[in-house]
Amino acid sequence: MRILITGAGGRLGGELARQLQARQHTITGVDVGQMDITDFERVQQTVAEVRPELVLHCAALTAVDYCAEHPDEALAINGYGTQAVAQACQAHDAALLYVSTNEVFDGRARAAYQEYDRPNPPNPYGYSKWVGEQLVRDLVARHFIVRTSWLIAHGGQNFVHAILSAAGAGQPLRVVTNEVASPTYSRDLAAAITALIETGRYGIYHLVNAGHCSRYTLARHVLDLAGYTGTPIEPITLAEYRRASCPPPRSILRNFAAARLGITLRPWQDAVAAFLEAERLREP
Repeated sequence: MRILITGAGGRLGGELARQLQARQHTITGVDVGQMDITDFERVQQTVAEVRPELVLHCAALTAVDYCAEHPDEALAINGYGTQAVAQACQAHDAALLYVSTNEVFDGRARAAYQEYDRPNPPNPYGYSKWVGEQLVRDLVARHFIVRTSWLIAHGGQNFVHAILSAAGAGQPLRVVTNEVASPTYSRDLAAAITALIETGRYGIYHLVNAGHCSRYTLARHVLDLAGYTGTPIEPITLAEYRRASCPPPRSILRNFAAARLGITLRPWQDAVAAFLEAERLREP
């Protein structure tokens, strides 16, 4: 299959390119320096030149606090940049996979969110991604919308790196106990997306590592695996953690639709262990 990946220089986009090439798909990757997704004409030109059968749209502004401080920029990139990609797919008869987020939900539900539960974004980042979802659904008949959460990936800083950096530097750790979701390893997510697109079963999917935990529980698990068992963590609440964005407190995603196709991801604890081993951060 001829596949165009936006955001190919990013952590998920790069992992998708590697795994898809290993399965003999023909991959063209573009990043922000090659194609600004808010430039409608450039997006149309790129899709016309590549003639993909499928576009994997990973490019996004994902810094949630920055999005809270710059909501118009977040909406322009994540919402209307996605519109440009969707219209190019529409014009050139390409299917589209859009990577979205648990933050389209407000996190007030006690049960896990299923794929067609009603979104209610609690912050500008979630709102911008929800706008992108709607534009994909409105403009491209053959589409996948894949929601994920708490991505843990190689090649850049993430929550796991931040916790270990602070512990290694002897800095005090304060982590919230009432923000709950599913940590998701980028290699597992890319494998699940690869399997999903090969089914041709379009729709909305939740792809996260199995299970859920709080930020506090994740931090404790990471420290223990990495040999920092004696490092204390002060438990705090979201109300005590001052930041620009307001994350959903309990945004657990249930993988119902993909599981019906036989696509599941291992427990988050195993995924975190595998990530640490690959990064050589786990205590032998």
